[in-house]
Amino acid sequence: MTDLSPRRLPDPEEAAKLSTPLTSRGAMTSSAQPPKKAGFADGLYARYVKPYPRLVSGTFRRFKWITLFVLLGIYYLAPFLRWDRGPGAPDQAILIDMPARRAYFFFIEIWPQEVYYLTGILIVAAIVLFAATSLFGRVWCGFACFQTVWTDLFLWVEAKIEGDRTARMQLDRAPWTVAKLGKKIVKHLTFILIGFFTGGAWVMYFNDAPTVIGELATFSAGPWTTTFFFLFTFTTYIMAGWAREQACIYMCPYARFQGAMLDEDSLIITYEAWRGEPRAPVAKGQTDFAGRGHCVDCRACVQVCPTGIDIRKGSQLECINCGLCVDACNAVMDRFKLPRGLIRYDSIAAQAARAAKRPGKTRFLRPRTFIYALVLAAVGGVMIASLATRDRLGLNVIHERSPLFVRLSDGSVRNSYTLKTLNMLRQERRLEFAVEGIAPSQVTIVGQEAEGARAKLVVGADRVGEFRLFLTLPADRVPKGSAPITLRITDPQTGEEARARDIFAGPER
Repeated sequence: MTDLSPRRLPDPEEAAKLSTPLTSRGAMTSSAQPPKKAGFADGLYARYVKPYPRLVSGTFRRFKWITLFVLLGIYYLAPFLRWDRGPGAPDQAILIDMPARRAYFFFIEIWPQEVYYLTGILIVAAIVLFAATSLFGRVWCGFACFQTVWTDLFLWVEAKIEGDRTARMQLDRAPWTVAKLGKKIVKHLTFILIGFFTGGAWVMYFNDAPTVIGELATFSAGPWTTTFFFLFTFTTYIMAGWAREQACIYMCPYARFQGAMLDEDSLIITYEAWRGEPRAPVAKGQTDFAGRGHCVDCRACVQVCPTGIDIRKGSQLECINCGLCVDACNAVMDRFKLPRGLIRYDSIAAQAARAAKRPGKTRFLRPRTFIYALVLAAVGGVMIASLATRDRLGLNVIHERSPLFVRLSDGSVRNSYTLKTLNMLRQERRLEFAVEGIAPSQVTIVGQEAEGARAKLVVGADRVGEFRLFLTLPADRVPKGSAPITLRITDPQTGEEARARDIFAGPER
């Protein structure tokens, strides 16, 4: 049976670990193997081989450091940005205020009934991801994904404490000593400390940042704040400290469907087999590469890969397009005075052209990129137009159902309603109320001014006002059964108005 699990070549130092016969769940001696189950075969599952990425320098590594510092800087510092929204309003620029049911992003304020904007944001983000993948491959995975960013940070911490690749491998194979235990404790305590900062920053997006810092420092934070603080501390520690590349290979679905977004003009990490093969180690003092490939089989590309794959086998779902293998290979090419780019960030079309001794060219403007651009422009345009023209005044009406109507002593009929008015401005509004479809003899709004068929409502700033409404019709104008009506509120200062439809109920006969 074919091995369906992602496989990687072990390093020479690790080859001895794999010499033991494999079963479906791990290694056992032949004498200790359990009876085989029908339908299963030896080697169905590959034993996990932990990668030990070696630190490397180069263009892609520098770009990864830049993105890491920028993205982590935004994540940790954004809650401290201030934005003046007027008296009584939170001044944190980016805030999801759960008790007040508001979301703030600088000058934008989102109310609960506008949650569809979240759908629009997710659609835009998905289209941007698809378009970026179509053009530049898995740049999100390689540089901007939170799993990549925190894993990079944890690997750097691990290298500073335990040493580079060889030192870490030797430390893990060595017997437990006081020195080894000390290094492991310091490393994991540092991981947990980074997790603390990660969880603390996350809860600051849902609470005032200076306030929540004081609450966490004095152990007076509420149960929800404390729960999410420790939850994100724990998940950061597990995902970046332990899961690492396994999250990308086994947990993330993006690697599985990225193939539908790639074509021959998408930029990916490629190995020029036509130039590198046949590969072979370099003999001491060898300078002539005639009759052989430029690949010296040093495995530097494998040693720096955060997912532990061999890019020389071709494009694989485990490849996150980080480009570290390009930096490692270019350094080896420089050492042997060979042209750079044996492993490069390039398109399949351009590589095929160079293999045929033709100029390689990548097309960025092609049908799928046009489609992504059009869809993105359409969705983004709709969202911007909706935000710019959205109503700042709203009305909702609920008809009293028990009873539908009340007949008064003089024969007139009265219906009762609950009005909910939405004022999305940071100032009090005095609204005029009117009824269309019937001409009531009396309009009564509990606690508000009313005179005959006219009434006024006072709604507080940035609030939902709830009012009790009674409409009364004289006996000679009462409809049989029910009649449709429209309730309207108007702001005389701005001219804004909001309407809601309902019925006025009367007896059948």
